[in-house]
Amino acid sequence: MAYFAATFVIFALVITGMSIGYIVQKKSITGSCGGISGLGMEKACDCPDPCDKRKAKIAKEEAKQKMLNENRII
Repeated sequence: MAYFAATFVIFALVITGMSIGYIVQKKSITGSCGGISGLGMEKACDCPDPCDKRKAKIAKEEAKQKMLNENRII
Protein backbone atom coordinates (compact mmCIF):
# COMPACT_ATOMS: atom_id res chain seq x y z
CA MET A 1 0.00 0.00 0.00
CA ALA A 2 2.94 2.30 0.69
CA TYR A 3 4.17 1.89 -2.90
CA PHE A 4 0.74 2.81 -4.24
CA ALA A 5 0.58 5.93 -2.05
CA ALA A 6 4.11 7.00 -3.01
CA THR A 7 3.43 6.44 -6.70
CA PHE A 8 0.16 8.38 -6.51
CA VAL A 9 1.87 11.32 -4.78
CA ILE A 10 4.68 11.39 -7.36
CA PHE A 11 2.23 11.34 -10.28
CA ALA A 12 0.12 14.04 -8.61
CA LEU A 13 3.22 16.23 -8.20
CA VAL A 14 4.22 15.73 -11.84
CA ILE A 15 0.72 16.57 -13.10
CA THR A 16 0.57 19.62 -10.82
CA GLY A 17 3.97 20.80 -12.06
CA MET A 18 2.92 20.36 -15.68
CA SER A 19 -0.31 22.25 -15.14
CA ILE A 20 1.49 25.12 -13.40
CA GLY A 21 3.97 25.29 -16.30
CA TYR A 22 1.10 25.37 -18.77
CA ILE A 23 -0.67 28.15 -16.86
CA VAL A 24 2.51 30.25 -16.50
CA GLN A 25 3.55 29.96 -20.16
CA LYS A 26 0.00 30.65 -21.45
CA LYS A 27 0.69 28.63 -24.60
CA SER A 28 -1.71 26.23 -26.22
CA ILE A 29 -0.72 22.59 -26.33
CA THR A 30 0.41 21.68 -29.84
CA GLY A 31 1.52 18.49 -31.50
CA SER A 32 3.89 17.83 -34.34
CA CYS A 33 2.99 16.83 -37.85
CA GLY A 34 5.75 14.30 -38.31
CA GLY A 35 5.80 12.23 -35.13
CA ILE A 36 4.93 8.72 -36.26
CA SER A 37 6.07 9.21 -39.85
CA GLY A 38 9.59 9.74 -38.51
CA LEU A 39 9.53 6.01 -37.75
CA GLY A 40 8.77 5.23 -41.37
CA MET A 41 5.08 4.56 -40.80
CA GLU A 42 2.47 6.24 -42.97
CA LYS A 43 -0.19 8.34 -41.27
CA ALA A 44 -2.73 10.97 -42.17
CA CYS A 45 -1.54 14.36 -40.98
CA ASP A 46 -4.24 16.52 -39.44
CA CYS A 47 -2.32 19.70 -40.16
CA PRO A 48 -3.71 21.69 -43.09
CA ASP A 49 -0.18 22.85 -43.94
CA PRO A 50 3.00 21.09 -42.72
CA CYS A 51 5.37 23.03 -40.50
CA ASP A 52 8.61 24.51 -41.91
CA LYS A 53 10.73 21.70 -40.49
CA ARG A 54 8.50 19.09 -42.15
CA LYS A 55 8.52 21.00 -45.46
CA ALA A 56 12.34 21.06 -45.38
CA LYS A 57 12.45 17.32 -44.70
CA ILE A 58 10.05 16.60 -47.58
CA ALA A 59 12.09 18.80 -49.94
CA LYS A 60 15.30 17.06 -48.88
CA GLU A 61 13.76 13.62 -49.51
CA GLU A 62 12.46 14.70 -52.92
CA ALA A 63 15.89 16.09 -53.88
CA LYS A 64 17.52 12.82 -52.79
CA GLN A 65 15.06 10.76 -54.87
CA LYS A 66 15.60 13.03 -57.88
CA MET A 67 19.38 12.68 -57.59
CA LEU A 68 19.10 8.88 -57.26
CA ASN A 69 16.85 8.69 -60.32
CA GLU A 70 19.15 10.92 -62.41
CA ASN A 71 22.29 8.98 -61.47
CA ARG A 72 20.79 5.52 -61.76
CA ILE A 73 23.10 3.05 -63.54
CA ILE A 74 20.56 0.37 -64.38
